[in-house]
Amino acid sequence: MSSLILIIASIVVFVVAYVTYGAWLAKQWGIEPDRKTPAHEINDGIDYVPTKPAVLLGHHFASIAGAGPINGPIQAAIFGWVPVLLWIVLGSIFVGGVHDFGSLFASVRHKGKSIGEVIHTNMGKRGMMLFSVFAWLTLLLVVAAFTNIVASTFATVPAAASSSMMFIVLAIVFGYLVYRKGVSLKIGTVVGVIVLFLCVYLGYLFPIQLSLNTWIVIMMVYIFAASTAPVWILLQPRDYLNSFLLYAMIAGAVIGIVIFHPSIQLPAVTAFDVNGQYMFPMLFVIVACGAISGFHSLVGSGTTSKQIDNEQDSRLIGYGAMLIEGVLAVVALITAAYISNTELTELLKGGPVNVFSSGVGTFMSKFGIPFDIGKSFVALAVSAFALTSLDTATRLGRFIFQEFFDNPEKEKQSIFTNMYVSTLITVLIGGYLAAGGYARIWPIFGSANQLLAALSLLAIAVWLKKIGKNYHMLIVPMIFMLVVTLSALVLLIKSNLAAGNYLLVVFPVLLFILAIILAKEGYSIIFGSQDLQKTSKSS
Repeated sequence: MSSLILIIASIVVFVVAYVTYGAWLAKQWGIEPDRKTPAHEINDGIDYVPTKPAVLLGHHFASIAGAGPINGPIQAAIFGWVPVLLWIVLGSIFVGGVHDFGSLFASVRHKGKSIGEVIHTNMGKRGMMLFSVFAWLTLLLVVAAFTNIVASTFATVPAAASSSMMFIVLAIVFGYLVYRKGVSLKIGTVVGVIVLFLCVYLGYLFPIQLSLNTWIVIMMVYIFAASTAPVWILLQPRDYLNSFLLYAMIAGAVIGIVIFHPSIQLPAVTAFDVNGQYMFPMLFVIVACGAISGFHSLVGSGTTSKQIDNEQDSRLIGYGAMLIEGVLAVVALITAAYISNTELTELLKGGPVNVFSSGVGTFMSKFGIPFDIGKSFVALAVSAFALTSLDTATRLGRFIFQEFFDNPEKEKQSIFTNMYVSTLITVLIGGYLAAGGYARIWPIFGSANQLLAALSLLAIAVWLKKIGKNYHMLIVPMIFMLVVTLSALVLLIKSNLAAGNYLLVVFPVLLFILAIILAKEGYSIIFGSQDLQKTSKSS
């Protein structure tokens, strides 16, 4: 099988899905182009800011992508390329895309509030509190997994480490000049992108070689500072510049595959049981962000919904970004599938990102870019996405932690509502889990992340039913993801008990209990006889 056929066919299917199924979803849910969005209604110039769809797409994608659509498909390749490819394509179109589009649109209709507030409005305060605990535990696993992925990348590809450090400085300077000194965005973008690619070359010339554990500590210090700093000084400018890295990386990979068109060496299907991991449910958990991600609902309803200029942009930003992530996941699968099992095993010693950057570096070398520079560039791009997800996850974790302990009726608030205390707790626990290695964290992260997605689908379905819109396209994905993730949690609890990893037993147990309670409450609304009259608050 030629990888050229796989990538072209996948892109065509995704485009057709966006034009047809995406448009159908918008019609069924009642997208209103003439309706004012929260960005215009509130427009505080800080969080609520009308943003051009092309700019917001880059910002949103940089926030949701991270290393998830790269890490997951490469690890799941142990089951063969066919099941992984099918889940990426079908999952992105009918599960992940619906989830992302729905959570973003629901948030827009709830004045840009989080998915937790959507649950509060439609399922009550108890449901919101349970969801907040669940979301915070999931974000801890996001911080742990991505901290380890970034640290592994830096330890394996030192050039990417030095490039990333220079990129952070560039983003700060860019943000200061554009947001505080009035430098033109167009001029700043041109200069910024040129310097950005210069950072890639300088990183290649001056690599930073440090150990994995040293990088983990550095990452913990960095995300604490980055997640408490004003968004204009680092988060916004880095996300904006990141989008250019993204487009260049995907374009380079696709062009390289077209020129090289390597043959797939990996077996189509290996076995249902691979070293004690069963294709069902673990395939759907390990692929994670490559097909659906609950983290996307937190990002979409946390920041993106506050910047939507027009309701009709929700399809491009929500559904479109998930399909682009699907393309990235297919490219990641090809980087693992075109080499022999022996080569794959050797490259995996440096982590899945090492496999991906080596593969794309090889593809790009076919049109004249030196392999070492290409590999460093790709590793920088992936680590930049992962750093963005790390910042966002830590910031969201801090928000949720503070909100949980906030009591407006008390004059003196708990110390846990303090920004620095809540951030420190989130960072320390996430960093401790990261030290255990991504291989131990990823299955639990995947389960928690997918379970969060199932609960978000539940919340969207409840809201759509209450306002009298078609919600049936959410039911099958929601039930499927609940069955998959709850089954995976049971297996993870069993395996971690046997291995004596008791801390990694606590997380699955808590997540399992919270999910069952929330699912029960949602079920009683969707399939029960609770009052479903429309309310002006949620319509």
